Amino acid sequence: MKPNIKVEDWGLINYIEGYGRQMKCVERVIQGAQDHLIFCEHPPVLTLGRMTNPQSLLYQRSEIEKRGVMISSVDRGGDVTLHAPGQQIVYPIFNLNNYGKDLKVYMEKLQEVAVDLLRNFDILAISIPGKRGVFVGEDKIISIGVGVRKWVTYHGLGINVNTDLSLFNLIKPCGLDVRMSSMQKLKGHAVPMENVKIKIAEQFQKHFWK
Repeated sequence: MKPNIKVEDWGLINYIEGYGRQMKCVERVIQGAQDHLIFCEHPPVLTLGRMTNPQSLLYQRSEIEKRGVMISSVDRGGDVTLHAPGQQIVYPIFNLNNYGKDLKVYMEKLQEVAVDLLRNFDILAISIPGKRGVFVGEDKIISIGVGVRKWVTYHGLGINVNTDLSLFNLIKPCGLDVRMSSMQKLKGHAVPMENVKIKIAEQFQKHFWK
């Protein structure tokens, strides 16, 4: 691993607070600080990307919020995404000047990280042309959405590890008519989050920090 990469685990953190910390980290990296790889989980929240279709919310906002799910607009591409405990969030705050300055290549590498991560747990996943994220069969298991400021990335991966999948019934995930899956559902038991984080770091080392 390159010595200028800093890995942080923020634990369970409110989405808005986590976003604020992300933006402060982005500004530091823009100013020349080391890249960061951040792990965290969020209480239940729907994040609305710049391309969100109002029809992707299957209930009125007031009904969703009554269920204890926050709704927040975000400055990433894509449609609506759900975050909740049991979903491992990964925020790579990377300066793409150090990785070829190519957003398309960066997105492809994130897909590779996600597919190879699941392979470590004997889950065969694929990426589907034209659909962002990672799928097992036709079911989506990992969502990907990024933002970039002055070639520094933020947002990232949402990996359904032990997520309550019933929460996805509130939305069309990423605007798609798709079922969501999780590592827990596919394995038939809860998957230790610490093991997942270790394997994520290994995959970033493999794909980015050669």
